[in-house]
Amino acid sequence: MSTHAADRHDLIRVHGARENNLKDVSIEIPKRRLTVFTGVSGSGKSSLVFSTIAAESQRLINETYSAFVQGFMPALARPEVDVLEGLTTAIIVDQQRMGADPRSTVGTATDANAMLRILFSRLGRPHVGSPNAYSFNVPSVRASGAITVERGSSRTVRADFTRTGGMCPRCEGRGSVTDLDLTQLYDSSKSIGEGAILVPGYSMDGWFGRIFIGCGFFDPHKPITRFTKQELGDFLHKEPTKIKVDGVNLTYEGLIPKITKSMLSKDVDSLQPHVRAFVERAVTFTTCPECDGTRLAEAARSSRIRGINIADACAMQITDLAEWVRGLDEPGVGPLVTSLGDLLDSFVEIGLGYLSLDRPSGTLSGGEAQRTKMIRHLGSSLTDVTYVFDEPTTGLHPHDIARMNELLLRLRDKGNTVLVVEHKPQTIAIADHVVDLGPGAGSAGGMVTFEGTVAGLRTSGTVTGRHLDDRAAVKDEVREPAGTLPIRGAKTHNLRDVDVDIPLGVLVVVTGVAGSGKSSLVHGSIPASAGVVAVDQTPIRGSRRSNPATYTGLLEPIRKAFAKACGVKPALFSANSEGACPGCNGAGVVYTDLAMMAGVASVCEECEGRRFDASVLRHRLGGRDISEVLAMAVEEAAEFFAAGEARLPAALAILNRLADVGLGYLSLGQPLTTLSGGERQRLKLATRMAEKGGVYVLDEPTTGLHLADVEQLLGLLDRLVDAGTSVIVVEHHPAVMAHADWLIDLGPGAGHDGGRIVFEGTPGDLVAARSTLTGEHLAAYVGAVTPR
Repeated sequence: MSTHAADRHDLIRVHGARENNLKDVSIEIPKRRLTVFTGVSGSGKSSLVFSTIAAESQRLINETYSAFVQGFMPALARPEVDVLEGLTTAIIVDQQRMGADPRSTVGTATDANAMLRILFSRLGRPHVGSPNAYSFNVPSVRASGAITVERGSSRTVRADFTRTGGMCPRCEGRGSVTDLDLTQLYDSSKSIGEGAILVPGYSMDGWFGRIFIGCGFFDPHKPITRFTKQELGDFLHKEPTKIKVDGVNLTYEGLIPKITKSMLSKDVDSLQPHVRAFVERAVTFTTCPECDGTRLAEAARSSRIRGINIADACAMQITDLAEWVRGLDEPGVGPLVTSLGDLLDSFVEIGLGYLSLDRPSGTLSGGEAQRTKMIRHLGSSLTDVTYVFDEPTTGLHPHDIARMNELLLRLRDKGNTVLVVEHKPQTIAIADHVVDLGPGAGSAGGMVTFEGTVAGLRTSGTVTGRHLDDRAAVKDEVREPAGTLPIRGAKTHNLRDVDVDIPLGVLVVVTGVAGSGKSSLVHGSIPASAGVVAVDQTPIRGSRRSNPATYTGLLEPIRKAFAKACGVKPALFSANSEGACPGCNGAGVVYTDLAMMAGVASVCEECEGRRFDASVLRHRLGGRDISEVLAMAVEEAAEFFAAGEARLPAALAILNRLADVGLGYLSLGQPLTTLSGGERQRLKLATRMAEKGGVYVLDEPTTGLHLADVEQLLGLLDRLVDAGTSVIVVEHHPAVMAHADWLIDLGPGAGHDGGRIVFEGTPGDLVAARSTLTGEHLAAYVGAVTPR
């Protein structure tokens, strides 16, 4: 039987990809197979998979919409590639954290909440209304007058309208109410003229001083503590009022409404650092007293199914909720109960059974957010689409990785193309096809060094192939602790009254299955007085104008050195200040908006991408201008600033820290938006290493690290400990566990099945005992036993 022409399109062909550091890459990827892309950090994996293949697929899909619809969608530029053939619809499941909107929860981010609301609207007693009556995102509305209700071709005029929503009227569905700490707003012992107002920017020497001193509503030279009730009310709460000061028409407004509009109502992350610090000090969040943090109105909380209301159901651990749902023997809602049970089972399968549906989505880690997004696709009826995953094993214990592998294979077996960027050998092992990029990182990478099967990768001689079967050995001798950090009665989240003494002066690894309570113990229980420097998983902020030099503070000493050598102002050597090229305003590229078509970014013709005005580039330090210095890689810059006219110890210290964390290949001026997730975390680590602290707490520092880079990380951790610092690492990677001086294993399970310490001791003791899940996997990893 001859093959139909339509069946011949079984490859995704990429020819001449040049996005970011890719060097004219050409590959063929089999469809309806699982392909793993690997290589050292910064080798170009994300540039090929996300910035080229997935980006072009999304751009082509957007072009199928009408010009009107495209006007409301983000404009996507065509990737730098000659030919892309055989693309299918791409669904990207990345590690971008979910929005931190206070009304977004695990339940609302999936279909679980919607299905639960329908269930309560059918079975809940007393009956309080439609599914909207159980939603904390829907307010109750009452209106009167002539209201026309249209249903199909019929129209009904009603005198009043009522919609019952489930939103708590006090907190508006947020679960908490905000209050202001007035002691952070003003010093009541001083007068306004003496500078009593403590709000950043409210100096009495400028316009604010003229307004508050000249408004006439109170005596500006009397201490606030002696204000009358009327004066204090006018000072804090008065509505906008027209006033005249020294013949100038101005508007006076009370301090609280004024700062609410200018500071408190804005996204905290968008504020300047000193203003953000003030807001975090001044605003306190307390549990809503009316709904007790459930976000729901009284009516919604009064309706129950077998003694459980919807707030109770959402607060349950998902494993328990799934069991409760299966116990509902109600023929009238049989299909709904089955669908909801299957959805909740998906959470358990994917290793998120320890969550609850009311968990705010903004508190999920990158790995948890990615797996939550996966749930939407596990039961999808779509086939022949391309699923793109960014390190789906992030945050997973070795015990959980096998389950994740099964889910990836299940998506493939439904007839989908699965593309995975991954470093873990367990996931590389299940690949049908492997693409290894390298050989190095940054400008030394961007090429395909191997393409083929896993067996072929092992014998290929590439960096990944050589390290694929690496096994770290348990240390023969461990360091002796210099003291202990006692934690008593820890109860954060699922911790069960934990008592533990964390050794100081050694490398301590806290491990356990996902959701066992590791982060709760380390981040929620270690006292701040311990001098802790914490490097967690929160993403670093940065625009396309930010780069490693600006983020680490490296640019400051470099600018001052140039200014001192050339006898000019330091501001000239900033592309975001006076030295910026006037043609592109210091961006190096000119962004052209083509209305309904995708925007175009072209290199600035005036500065040729150097970002600086031509007059600035005439100034030199050690024979190099500022643009040439920013184009250097970290290792090259370290040599440049180590000796001679350009010798700069302050810059050299920062550069050495960047090299220590494995970022020696990064160029100083590379935009932060082009860095991978692992590179960003290590950049943060290098920056925080400058802080003085007795205890370093690192949260999964191997995230995004290639097998070959883990050894370098272990060397860095050893250097920190040998320098007298205590290092506590939350980690799943077996190589880091084996290298530890002391292990603290939490479990035995996740959620309420965890929260207890199941082992404390050396890695050698855990391997010998094999008393926990971690012990079994660590023993298998170091070759002490054959895996079960």
